[in-house]
Amino acid sequence: MKIAIEPVRDRYLVEAVTAAGSEVVALDDAEALVWIGGPDGFPELGDDVRWVALSTAGIERFVDADVLDDRRLWTNASGFYAAGVAEHALALLLAGLRQINTAVREHWAKELIDPAVRTLRGSTVAIIGAGGIGRELAPLLKACGATVIAVNRSGREIPGADLTLAATRLDEVWERTDHVVLAAPDTPETRHLIDDETLARLHPHTWIVNIARGPLIDQAALCRALADGVIAGAALDVTDPEPPADDDPLWSLPNVIITPHVANPASGLTREMAPFLAENVRRHEAGEELLAVVTPGAGY
Repeated sequence: MKIAIEPVRDRYLVEAVTAAGSEVVALDDAEALVWIGGPDGFPELGDDVRWVALSTAGIERFVDADVLDDRRLWTNASGFYAAGVAEHALALLLAGLRQINTAVREHWAKELIDPAVRTLRGSTVAIIGAGGIGRELAPLLKACGATVIAVNRSGREIPGADLTLAATRLDEVWERTDHVVLAAPDTPETRHLIDDETLARLHPHTWIVNIARGPLIDQAALCRALADGVIAGAALDVTDPEPPADDDPLWSLPNVIITPHVANPASGLTREMAPFLAENVRRHEAGEELLAVVTPGAGY
């Protein structure tokens, strides 16, 4: 199979394609395109290009730019980076519960920190949008002694979770969970999933972790809840917008942890993607179903 890698020929992806027995060629000669850029500058494609592999899991910017069409197969990177993102989600949650952020800021403030330290043992954690990340995160949480509720669109069981619910039953989750990890795609249905109403149904000891997309949270509502003690804290690898403005109240709230969208660091993206790309090239040549096929009209 002749595959173009654009807008630059990344060495990890070139090695993946050639190791799978295919050839890296110019786009004009290609039957498939591996695109590692954003929607800006996306090329016009002829009918010879039968498959496009995008390098990101979230493809809402491509959807908004009307890049996707129905003339070819499209895949994203859903699940490709799940292990690293799950590791980051666990680190953020533990950092908040163990008050590491407060210790970094306040140093040896034992009287402040000691009574605020909590444990994952015996707690319940809800993973909202439990796909690949949820499958990686659930056993990590279980190893820390937590009970795991997984919520996904289909309600299909997530290995390692104690309970899996369909998204239509999300209203059952808020009161029965201690902490929330957001791992859902950014779609019209998930926008501001966390708002004044849902925050009010959580607990004063709740930490919210967002390693998905910033628009899943109404940030104004979150700031109010954090300032008023409605929940204990928030650990965010994504915000809306990114980065927050210098005067955004998120920066000044003591119960907020912000990391700069590094759960899946861009510096290692193609290295992580390479083995999955090689597997998809193999599957394509064998006539098998590809990994991470984009659902038409679903936005992911």
